Amino acid sequence: MLAIEAVNLVKVFGSFKAVDGVTLKVEEGVIFGLLGPNGAGKSTTIRMILGLLKPTSGSIKVFGIDVEDDRSSVLKITGYMPQHFSLYEDLTVEENMRLYASLYGLNGRETEERILELLDEFMLKEFKGRLAGKLSGGMKQRLSLAVALLHRPRLLIVDEPTAGVDPPLRRYFWEKFRELKKRGVTILVTTHYMDEAENCDRIALMSKGKVAAEGSPLEIKRLAYGGDIIEMVVAGNPREVLKETAAKVLDFEENGSYSRVRLLVPDASEYLIPLTRELEAYNVKVVRAYPVSLSLEEAFIRLTTGDGVSS
Repeated sequence: MLAIEAVNLVKVFGSFKAVDGVTLKVEEGVIFGLLGPNGAGKSTTIRMILGLLKPTSGSIKVFGIDVEDDRSSVLKITGYMPQHFSLYEDLTVEENMRLYASLYGLNGRETEERILELLDEFMLKEFKGRLAGKLSGGMKQRLSLAVALLHRPRLLIVDEPTAGVDPPLRRYFWEKFRELKKRGVTILVTTHYMDEAENCDRIALMSKGKVAAEGSPLEIKRLAYGGDIIEMVVAGNPREVLKETAAKVLDFEENGSYSRVRLLVPDASEYLIPLTRELEAYNVKVVRAYPVSLSLEEAFIRLTTGDGVSS
């Protein structure tokens, strides 16, 4: 089942088109990343999915519910953690949780049990009486996520949850997202940290209000480069052998009796061992052979500008 089905979303502010024909289909039970630089249209897109902004055109359904027709039903099954801290700073941690529990419609006993559970889970128990405005940045982020989960949503939407936080907290949040996924929660997360997207099942790369590419992290990289890149260090001349394979030579460098060759292949896991065996069958000794690790940031640059990494 689709957790989110957004079709041809457009949002115009005056003469500026912030979102330009975005279509997203997010399967239930996945971590879906919406990636791109600041100003790409990520936050505007999720605000339309939440019903906080009305699209100029296009349609949005969350678990089959039309957001425009029945936003209240969508909110009952959706948790939202905004980019900037939006809870009441003059209320304590516990008071904020009680307030939002009542807004979500939790009853008395359920509220007590859920608040205790989340205070413990997010390591906030000893700070429950502290004003939210007096919390550290990391604790504010943990409180925001705890509040978003009070009503056990089926869909969690988090906007730049790790912007400006230190590496240990970034790691903590991604571990928490993986835990939530195991519990059956679908997660839509926006980020401009390309390295974080490796944690997602699927991602959509956004640039200038459009989706430039969508797929798994591996699919995105293969789309950007046309396959996988492998590198070999060999003794002997591999050129004639390589002409008979599906491997495309990207770079060839001779250094004495050894050569370094960088190749583009459809699938490194399928080509690396057979290619090694084929070279050695023709007396070309393979000293080293390994897949080249490519970053999503490099793939993003290639897909949005046409510029790739140097080969």
